[in-house]
Amino acid sequence: MKEPILRAAHLTKRFGGLTAVNDVSVDLHVGEVHAVIGTNGAGKSTLTNLLSGDLPPTSGTIDFAGKELGGLASHQVSRLGIGRSYQKTNIFLPFTVFENVRLAAQSRRPRFWNIWRGAVSWRDVAESADKAIAAAGLAERRDSRAANLSHGEQRQLEIAMCLATEPRVLLLDEPLAGMGVLESEGILALIRQLKRDHAIMLIEHDMEAVFAVADRLTVMVNGEVLESGTPEQVRESPAVQAAYLGDFGKEGGHA
Repeated sequence: MKEPILRAAHLTKRFGGLTAVNDVSVDLHVGEVHAVIGTNGAGKSTLTNLLSGDLPPTSGTIDFAGKELGGLASHQVSRLGIGRSYQKTNIFLPFTVFENVRLAAQSRRPRFWNIWRGAVSWRDVAESADKAIAAAGLAERRDSRAANLSHGEQRQLEIAMCLATEPRVLLLDEPLAGMGVLESEGILALIRQLKRDHAIMLIEHDMEAVFAVADRLTVMVNGEVLESGTPEQVRESPAVQAAYLGDFGKEGGHA
């Protein structure tokens, strides 16, 4: 297997007397979806916040393409090539799909001394935005206002905004939350397409979706890694079945 593009080793995050993440290690590879699962409070979102720079680690290291990320702010981490989505959709509802994505694309092409020229005139920014919109499957909704999109389309828009920042790693925090079956299938198809050129870490509670799309799985309990491996290894783990999967792990059915 190729070297991981991102390697987090022995990450720990403490908030006073509370240890939210304890000695967690995870590798992300281009071409793979690495799902992180666990009950609420297991430490999944805190782990994501550590990798994205939203939180500094108390201890441990994060190596991205040979560069140590510990101590960098979120905007610095983003500029290096790590993009993320959030549990709560983070878009500008009054703006169109294109306007939302163009704002994200502009962050990669700042022009501090061109204050008298409108952003709409920058062709490279527009081209980057349109490329991201197409990659997220929203080309037909380019000129629609974000407020008029379905919930699933709004999640696609957030992914498009992420893609416009030209990331190599995507951290997706519960992208299927609140979706129906058809919308979920659309997002899963998008994730499969995106993994060709990206390393993806997926936080998700829908076990059926996780086992359908993940190449590797890490199970967290109380801030620690309980098990990590292929979906088959995780499904067959007695410790995981007892702590989390229940009947899903035993029979491959619904939890």
